[in-house]
Amino acid sequence: MAAWAAVSPSVVEYFEGEDFYRCGYCKNESGSRSHGMWAHSLTVRDYQDLIDRGWRRSGKYVYKPVMHQTCCPQYTIRCRPLQFQPSKSHKKVLKKMLKFLAKGEISRGNCEDEPMDSTMEDAVGGDFALINKLDIKCDLKTLSNDFKQSLESEEKKKGKNVKKEDSNELIQSQGIEEKLGSGEPSRSVRVHTAPKPGKGADLSKPPCRKAKEIRKERKRLKLMQQTPAGEGFPAQGQPLPLFSPKAKSNQPKSLEELIFETLPENASHKLEFTRFLCSSPLEAESAPDGPDCGYGSFHQQYWLDGKIIAVGVIDILPSCVSSVYLYYDPEYSFLSLGVYSALREIAFTRQLHEKAPQLSYYYMGFYIHSCPKMKYKGQYRPSDLLCPETYVWVPIEQCLPSLETTKYCRFNQDPEAVDEGRSKEPDRLQVFHKKAIMPYGVYRRQRKDRSEEAAVLQYASLVGQACSERMLLFRS
Repeated sequence: MAAWAAVSPSVVEYFEGEDFYRCGYCKNESGSRSHGMWAHSLTVRDYQDLIDRGWRRSGKYVYKPVMHQTCCPQYTIRCRPLQFQPSKSHKKVLKKMLKFLAKGEISRGNCEDEPMDSTMEDAVGGDFALINKLDIKCDLKTLSNDFKQSLESEEKKKGKNVKKEDSNELIQSQGIEEKLGSGEPSRSVRVHTAPKPGKGADLSKPPCRKAKEIRKERKRLKLMQQTPAGEGFPAQGQPLPLFSPKAKSNQPKSLEELIFETLPENASHKLEFTRFLCSSPLEAESAPDGPDCGYGSFHQQYWLDGKIIAVGVIDILPSCVSSVYLYYDPEYSFLSLGVYSALREIAFTRQLHEKAPQLSYYYMGFYIHSCPKMKYKGQYRPSDLLCPETYVWVPIEQCLPSLETTKYCRFNQDPEAVDEGRSKEPDRLQVFHKKAIMPYGVYRRQRKDRSEEAAVLQYASLVGQACSERMLLFRS
């Protein structure tokens, strides 16, 4: 496990009761129900534990669907990247991107594999006025101009460190497109000073050697193992035969081989990636055995020929990469950027796992079986759904038969199983009151008014014992 340095504790403000608002999936005017709290700050460890109990953040608002009451139950879903193999439709998207970059070929089909849906209403109203979503497009041209201005400003500073955020930001985003983990809105995009493409921290650099050379070398080694010494094996530097009965392999290409396919020198387009920290309630942290980039919230920029065409938002947590949402230029919707970015994020998770072995999952937000437009997340296999009662992970194949018969399901088949992380000692819950930190037991004895006790106990039951002891519950 990661060795955590001392960090400031999470501070949250819980909203008693349940929120009722219009469902963005089935359009029920008051059918969507959730619990919510405002995160003034969150450690990545606490947020990892919260999403493993069915919570999800939308900016600083953290919410948990009331699963047995809400009209469209939302089950936390995670993919297992270490065992992931791209499907035929995934390969189709990657090949489409490759053809576009190499030859400029444009396939303008119906984008059937594209998970983003511009007409999907927001699933989370939250504390900010129960926002209705957002049938509009994100103006990434403005965003691109903001980045260029910030880069010019940085060049003038001649390498001086500037901690102040760039004042150029996209205040009124003309829209949001949905992706994995979406349903989490953002009404503005705060643009931090970003490195130029190619000079900043690359999201995932291609191998130093060309992929084609690596494949040739693998094939040569395999032939050496299968062919007796001196019998028909080509000398070093000589071309390998195109087909060899003994060397024929039906092994599918890996995700990395498909993504990092070598482009010709005269490729029509150049796609680059940069990544940088962005503003969120998550506190940026690092650990000796953690990823080199550290933990926290990141913007991933997709640059095409020097123009920014998409920005993905991810949270890098102790056990996972959690996909939040993706902004993209609708002019490039023919590239299925939602699917493409998800596949890149899965590959990125595998890359982070090499340095941080405990980081081995890719969280895709919520799976909503009752909404056809949100079932695509189940196509990233192998994947698991979170049991809404015992908070254990169950392979999605075991969950689907039950979901076909009823919207709400307990996936854990053990009738005796209980929530092992449930609140057992609420008096140990930490309270932040009048600039003082104290256990709830002490706070309760100091207060004559017991009217808030039900809300505190409800909060404790929802976040679990571990989080209730680490996070500070703000009380006015």
